[in-house]
Amino acid sequence: MDDKAYTHRTGKSHRWRRETVELAAVFAAVAAADLVANVVVHGHDGPVLLLASAAAMLGTALFRGWLAHRHPPGPAALAPPGGPEVSSTDEPTALWRLRTSVADEPGSLARVCAALAERRVNILSMQAHPLPDCTVDEFIVRAPASLARAELVAAVAAGGGREIWTDRADAHELVDVPRQVLALATRTALDAAELPLALRQLFGRAAIRQYPGRGRAVQPGVDGHLMRLPLPNGDLLELSRPNLPFTPTEFARARALVELDAVLGPRVPQVEARISRPAGDDLTVRRATPSDKDAAVAMHARCSPESLRRRYHGPVKDADRYLDHLLDPRHGQTLAVETAQGRLVALAHLMWDDEGAEIALLVEDAWQRRGLGVDLVRRMAALALEAGVGTVYAVTTAANTGLISTMRRLSAPLDFQVEDGTVVITAHLLEAAEKLPAPWAAR
Repeated sequence: MDDKAYTHRTGKSHRWRRETVELAAVFAAVAAADLVANVVVHGHDGPVLLLASAAAMLGTALFRGWLAHRHPPGPAALAPPGGPEVSSTDEPTALWRLRTSVADEPGSLARVCAALAERRVNILSMQAHPLPDCTVDEFIVRAPASLARAELVAAVAAGGGREIWTDRADAHELVDVPRQVLALATRTALDAAELPLALRQLFGRAAIRQYPGRGRAVQPGVDGHLMRLPLPNGDLLELSRPNLPFTPTEFARARALVELDAVLGPRVPQVEARISRPAGDDLTVRRATPSDKDAAVAMHARCSPESLRRRYHGPVKDADRYLDHLLDPRHGQTLAVETAQGRLVALAHLMWDDEGAEIALLVEDAWQRRGLGVDLVRRMAALALEAGVGTVYAVTTAANTGLISTMRRLSAPLDFQVEDGTVVITAHLLEAAEKLPAPWAAR
């Protein structure tokens, strides 16, 4: 007789016995109930028996309540028997971003997870990037702070992972990917200048370059560590990430953001603030748009050749060639200062570049040395921090002492790089974040 037939017959035998016992219990309960009923109805002590039973039941209930009040059950008594003990620890932990390639076969992900569990590494989020020959799994994990990077990599390798990449993470990366993409799409929909920043936040430490007029001759796609995205205006947006190749899934997300930007067209939020000057001048600072080009060209015509040379590091023969690029919101944010009569007197540019942003400033000669430069630089620094950019830099010459002094007024640590008469001043804004006012506060 095989095991299957034996198990079937044994199960039927147990079921038949259980049904017989249950039927016998029903008959015994009916007989006991009939006996009690006869004693109560026909016996002389029936009422006394009922009262005694009620008193016994009431006393038992009161005693159990008193006992429960004097000796409440502890957490251990509430735990299921045989269950694991829950212990809490104050051991410090660290967040990591982890990416690895695994074989496209059942159980490959489970082996990696088991290897991480052996090292007391808790997986907080995971997403998969399918490729033709394998799957790239990306994790956000919480590991003991004592676990070194090499040990984390060794654990993943022991679980079958290969091409392993790790980097420190922070709490902002704990948002699930669909919610993050929707939030970035919302930012992009409100402001065209947010597109490069949204891509940078989506892909981590990626350098972003925009090349005017090169997009029409390039096919979109991914080439290892390089991603190319032609823009609707004909420019080319190029993302590079030296330590981590891009995946087709990441390219699809980036292309969706670019297509959203193309559908919505150029857009700039309508924000402004008042600037109070000691002389009583009524000035307004706001985001500039491509429609400000004529007023910006007129302002350039009122500036001296020396002011234009300090701004553009050389003579300016045709301002149109610069302003078409600078006033395009997809390249960054431009602030314009205008008088009550609608005349522009200053322009400040915050242009995204790699992992930072470049700031540049032009103030009409008649409005210089009135504090406008300091006000605009501080506003641009606050806008950079608001966009998640921690460093800004300005390119000038050693003779431009005005801009150098203005950068010092940020109260942020500065790095100076001098080469062939050109000075690059880099400000680290995170250490001065509390000293920078809101970008659109009246001053």
